[in-house]
Amino acid sequence: MFKDLKSLGKESVIYGLSTVGARLLNFLLMPFYTHYLLPAEYGVVTTVFSYIAFLNIFYQYGMDQAYMRHYSDKEKAFSTAYSSVLVTCGLFSLILAAAPGFWAQLGGIGAGRSDLVLYAAVILFLDGINVLPFADLRMGHRPFYFAGVRLFSITLNIILNIVLITRFHMGIEGIFIANVVSSLFSVAAVPKRFTFTLDREMLAKLLNYALPLLPAGLGAMAVQVIDRPILLRLSGEAAVGVYQANYRLGIFMVLLVSMFDQAWRPFFLERAGKPESVKVFARVLTYFVLALVWLGLALSFFIPDLVRFRIAGKPLIHPSYWPGLKIVPVVLFAYLVNGIYVNFLAPIIIAKKTKVIMFATLSGAAVSVAVNFILIPTLGISGPPWAAFAAYCVMALVVYVAGRRISPVPYEFGRLGSIVITALALSLPALAGWFNDGTSAWLIYRLAVLAVFPLCLLAMGFFLPEEKRKFSEFLSCRA
Repeated sequence: MFKDLKSLGKESVIYGLSTVGARLLNFLLMPFYTHYLLPAEYGVVTTVFSYIAFLNIFYQYGMDQAYMRHYSDKEKAFSTAYSSVLVTCGLFSLILAAAPGFWAQLGGIGAGRSDLVLYAAVILFLDGINVLPFADLRMGHRPFYFAGVRLFSITLNIILNIVLITRFHMGIEGIFIANVVSSLFSVAAVPKRFTFTLDREMLAKLLNYALPLLPAGLGAMAVQVIDRPILLRLSGEAAVGVYQANYRLGIFMVLLVSMFDQAWRPFFLERAGKPESVKVFARVLTYFVLALVWLGLALSFFIPDLVRFRIAGKPLIHPSYWPGLKIVPVVLFAYLVNGIYVNFLAPIIIAKKTKVIMFATLSGAAVSVAVNFILIPTLGISGPPWAAFAAYCVMALVVYVAGRRISPVPYEFGRLGSIVITALALSLPALAGWFNDGTSAWLIYRLAVLAVFPLCLLAMGFFLPEEKRKFSEFLSCRA
């Protein structure tokens, strides 16, 4: 047993670090783009890749999950699944490639950019046919190979982006060429056990498992990316570029929520059914919110300084993108709410009520679309972050209500309220605009809030006696 647990832990760390590393490497391109692309150009790139992210759900249609579910018959399952994906991905990309001008016009980027549709069709095809070989690596317990291919592919993508844009002056076309080449490398690097075959019985089993996952996947992805095309339609390409650059600054909260999610799911599944499990789940949410609210305050206060930090005489983010910094706090706390949604999933997943997740994600997507159309005309780029915040709130509410009916968890809402009220009270001077950036008073205020926040909670009686005792024991051990 312990050997199996050790193997699981090692693979989880490797997959987790590869995911975090991949996101960090991709994040490094954003400051580069702000210095070499106009906001309008970056807005076009962002919109096209939003469509790619959404269409990936159609291209893959949960077949990787279905293959892993039927791994016991892996030879027949892989060949059938891969053959199916190969045919459908080819068909979907041919549909895009047959009328690129039409799709470019429909997507809001203009018929003159039809070449980007062709690049997108190639990228979608390559990524689609590679999802099953990557799933095979995971099931074959080859985490180092999996992580190595992913990280090398992303590193290659970054290098090609820099070379094609700075040396060959290819602009946004260079970005798509770099993605095509890096995707080609991934396809070539991942081994495949494949003979073209479509076993009808196996295909029916695979589709029966995969297709019900499609609506939930589409809903979840819509919440993440649907705001860019809507913003493009209502505010133009430059607005999307400024929005995307500042939205990506929320990556610090995204990474923490993602890392928590990877640890949280095995944690609550291992404790399912134990007498004290629901109390543990409740306490985890309290500590999660406490830590991320403090971090959200810190990032909201100091990210504007970070983007202005000069490297080789240039700020990290080009000044033409600075007007969007106002959205960063909302983005950060929207992701915090997404983390609360992840916490609330425990009773749902334990009870295998996956239809609740589908309903939650589709509800979130509907709210996101509606709020974006309502707020963008009046708030501009400040509208989409609030739409994301509202969508994640609805998703969290849906799974919380459903979870209470399945297995009530005694969440500590009184303590959670104390965290939120304290953070808001301490933030009021900043929200009221009483300080100006760059002054010593502003710096002192920010540092004071971060230091005083836990002290205020202590004075309010937030911390329980056993928590104070454990903390004292921890300090004495460190002394």
